[in-house]
Amino acid sequence: MTDEHIEKTKSAIESAENIPADRKAELLDLLSKLKPAIAKVSQTHHEDARSIALLVEASAQETIRAQKKPEQSHRLLHELKESVQNFEATHPQLAAFVNQYSTLLSALGI
Repeated sequence: MTDEHIEKTKSAIESAENIPADRKAELLDLLSKLKPAIAKVSQTHHEDARSIALLVEASAQETIRAQKKPEQSHRLLHELKESVQNFEATHPQLAAFVNQYSTLLSALGI
């Protein structure tokens, strides 16, 4: 299930017209790294992994949205960061990738 959300997110970013090509490449690269990191968490914490994947997807959808809702964007990124804090010690790569992803989305204006 988490793979499906990541793949949907990749497709949405690839087709987004309001994201510069270099930023798309960065986002897609991060998503490629996030996918196995989330899968690893899913082995022991399936619901948490699913929640993280859903938040990644929702935040990407907000990024490509024509009329952004800043308060919703900030809430999504905050929830995403909080959702991986519990895994920072056991899955540091996941936390690092989510932080990079959040930073990149923030740079894109959400």
